[in-house]
Amino acid sequence: MDIDDAKTARFQEKRERILEAATLLINRHGLKGLTFVDVAEKVGLNTTSVTYYFRRKEMLAAAVLHRTLDRIETLVDSGAREADPKARVRAYVTANFELHARILRGEDAPIAILSDIRAMKPPLRTELLDRYLLIFRKLRGYFGLPADDRQRALTTARAHALLQNMFWLIAWLPEYGAEDFDRARDRLLEIFEHGFAPSGARWAPDALPVPRTTGHSQGMPGHYLRTATELINERGYRGASVEDIVAQLNVTKGSFYHHHDAKDDLVVDCFKQSHLRTSLVQQAGFEAPGDSLHRINSVIATLLDVQFAGDFPLLRSTALQALPDEWRIDVFEQSGRVARRFAGMLIDGISEGVIRPIDPLIASQVIMATLNAAYDLRKWASGMPGEEAVALYATTLTQGLFAD
Repeated sequence: MDIDDAKTARFQEKRERILEAATLLINRHGLKGLTFVDVAEKVGLNTTSVTYYFRRKEMLAAAVLHRTLDRIETLVDSGAREADPKARVRAYVTANFELHARILRGEDAPIAILSDIRAMKPPLRTELLDRYLLIFRKLRGYFGLPADDRQRALTTARAHALLQNMFWLIAWLPEYGAEDFDRARDRLLEIFEHGFAPSGARWAPDALPVPRTTGHSQGMPGHYLRTATELINERGYRGASVEDIVAQLNVTKGSFYHHHDAKDDLVVDCFKQSHLRTSLVQQAGFEAPGDSLHRINSVIATLLDVQFAGDFPLLRSTALQALPDEWRIDVFEQSGRVARRFAGMLIDGISEGVIRPIDPLIASQVIMATLNAAYDLRKWASGMPGEEAVALYATTLTQGLFAD
């Protein structure tokens, strides 16, 4: 190796170490918590050395996110080489589980959570979103060329649910040991292939009551919750500043700080309200007439309608990554309780013989991820009647990704 090659190799090695350190910091604290000082400390360099590779923090963050998109695209491409939709999905899901196993064993670097892409400023945000869209289109190609507008809408819903569930693995897969990953993968693939409803089951859900806000969150506190939820869903945690929130409501910062000590307090309240509103819909489902399949379908349909068309949607749980660690644990516990309630509804249905025998813990996480991600398809849903959009998207859960 000559001198120039050696310099290039050292440059690339240090650059990779910087990117890996920045990935860990983004996953732990969000883009807001990424600093050159922390990166330098993790890789044993001084801050000036880090700026030699990346002049600004935004450039470092963009490089981390591009690197992650490179790796996701590689996973998508690996599945695209298979002969049919089921084989493609199976290969793609398997590749994701293998990556998580290597990361768990320390054999591969972590991938960054992508939820704060929206918070990046142009032109970096535009470049990243264009790349994400390209990857999504490749994944949608797994399901073949659509024959008509309805089929195109269906393949979009399926690709979206599949991709978002792979992103959601980071939330529940750490509960399993690497030796259990193959079983968890197979149970997840069962749900993707067949859904949780028996073949031929009728989709005829009831609309359940959805509280806008609860308890102390009436009046102005409720307006803050709604506005913050919408902004975080659209722009990510970092992109929804106190200035943006008060501007939307046409109030002063003084009014904001009269109700909240800091933005993190408001975000935690948004999570609590979203989880509480979801829980109340679940409870209404438990009390609704009909069998367990009808009840869980009613809960799913009601929450999808909130995500697609409601003026007070549920907060995307991807905002969780930017919370301080002391808040994150409590919010994870809230999310876990909601997921376990879905698992309980599925178990009831399996006992009654109206739901397929599936792994209810894994299926409940699929439901959580799919409902959470539905907000991203508001524009997609606006192109058809509301009940049709809900029914079409819900098939990814009830019938799986391949039903005719």
